[in-house]
Amino acid sequence: MAAWIPAAAEPVLRGMRGLPLLHSAHRMFASQTEGERKVTQILKENFPRATAIKVTDISGGCGAMYEIKIESEEFKEKRTVQQHQMVNQALKEEIKGMHGLRVFTSVPKH
Repeated sequence: MAAWIPAAAEPVLRGMRGLPLLHSAHRMFASQTEGERKVTQILKENFPRATAIKVTDISGGCGAMYEIKIESEEFKEKRTVQQHQMVNQALKEEIKGMHGLRVFTSVPKH
């Protein structure tokens, strides 16, 4: 499965005196949260042909809002709304406890 470019690979934001900013929009050098791991596992189970899955907690770590990027052959010949419905169906139970969800889907380019 191909990976999305991690936040750690992005350039470090620098403030005054060239020191790194501590309140960057990305969690740098952090591992996945428990919620991110759970959502990722559910997506892997529901989209076994996925070539890339990236789940990011964008709520500041409380698990209330996630951004999901998923690339899978299962989305081939489906409209974007249908692709998103597939993701929402897979996460039906988890969505009940969320405040928001951003979904980005794509089909692998060969």
